[in-house]
Amino acid sequence: MARIKDVAAHAGVSVATVSRVLNDNPSVTEETRTRVYAAMRELSYVPNAVARSLRTEATKTLGLIIGDIANPFFAELARAVEDTARAAGYTVIIGNADERAEEQDHYVRTLLEQRVDGLLICPTAEVTPLVEEIARAGGPLVFLDRTLPGVHVPSVRADGTDAIRALVAHLRQLGHRRIAFISGPARLSTGRERTGAFLAAMAEHGLEVHPEYVQAGDFRSGSGRALTARLLDLPEPPQVIFAGDNLMTLGALDEIRARGLRIPGDVALASFDDVPWFPHVDPAITAISQPAAELGKRGVRVILDRLGGRPAESVSLPAVLVVRQSCGEGRDVS
Repeated sequence: MARIKDVAAHAGVSVATVSRVLNDNPSVTEETRTRVYAAMRELSYVPNAVARSLRTEATKTLGLIIGDIANPFFAELARAVEDTARAAGYTVIIGNADERAEEQDHYVRTLLEQRVDGLLICPTAEVTPLVEEIARAGGPLVFLDRTLPGVHVPSVRADGTDAIRALVAHLRQLGHRRIAFISGPARLSTGRERTGAFLAAMAEHGLEVHPEYVQAGDFRSGSGRALTARLLDLPEPPQVIFAGDNLMTLGALDEIRARGLRIPGDVALASFDDVPWFPHVDPAITAISQPAAELGKRGVRVILDRLGGRPAESVSLPAVLVVRQSCGEGRDVS
C-alpha cells in the first residue's frame, strides 16, 4: 500500500505539502493540489483517516453530509435520516457542505476521525480524491439524492422523469406553448437529469424549446430571481416558468411579485420540489414532489445493510406531480 512519502515523491513535493493538501490548507496552490491529487489516484493512496475508519470498532454513529441546510428538501431528508437511525440505535452527526467540495471533504475527514460507522453523503459536483478513495477502499458509504460519475457506491435518489413528463403534458393541455426552464447546474447529476427530462418531454409533446428559455441556475433563490428577470425581459417572454428546485422557485416568485405581475394571469409558475407552504401561497404552487423523507429512511436502511454485511442495492423512488393553481388550472390560456 502506498504511503504519504510515496505520494510526495511521485508528485515532486514534500511530505508536508501532501499533508497540507489532505487538510485543505489554503496556502497550497491549485497547480500543486492538482498534482498531488493525481499522484494519489495513480498510486491508489488511501489517506490515514480512511484506513483507520476501516479498522475501527463499531461506535453506533453515522455521518450525514448534506448539500445545503437552507434547502427545505435537505432539512426534511436529514430529519428522516436522524429519526430512522435513532430507531435502529444509531446517533447521526450532520455536516452542511454548503455545495462546496472543500467543505464536504472537511466534514468527511472530521467524521472519519470521529470513527463513524458509515457515511451518507449528498455529494457536491466535484469528485474529490477523499470520497473516491473511501469508495475504492470499500468503506461504508451511500450517496443520497445525487450520484458521482465513476464512483460506484449504492445511491438512494428520486427519479423525476415521469413527473416532469406529466407536468409538460399538463401545461400543454392548459394551452401553454412557451415554457421556460430554470435548471440546476449541469455539474450536478440532479441538474443534468432534470434538464434532460424536460427537453425530452418537450420533444415528446411536440413543443419547441427556445434556447433562451433554458437558463442554468445554481439551486439557490438568488439565481432563480436573476434568471426569472432575464426571462421576463425577453421580447417574447415565456408563458410558464418552471424552476428546477424549491429555492429557485421562491426566487422566481419574488421577481414576479416585485414586478407587480399576476400568477398565472401574466406568467405561470411551477416548481421541481414541493415545500409545506406552497399550498398556502396565493395561488398555490403546482409542484413536483420528491419523497424526501422516504429517501432518508431508505438511505439509512441501505447503509445498515452495508454495515451488516448484507447486499446493499441502489434505490430509485418516483417523484410525483402535485397540481394546484399556479399554472392556470381551471382557465383557458390559449
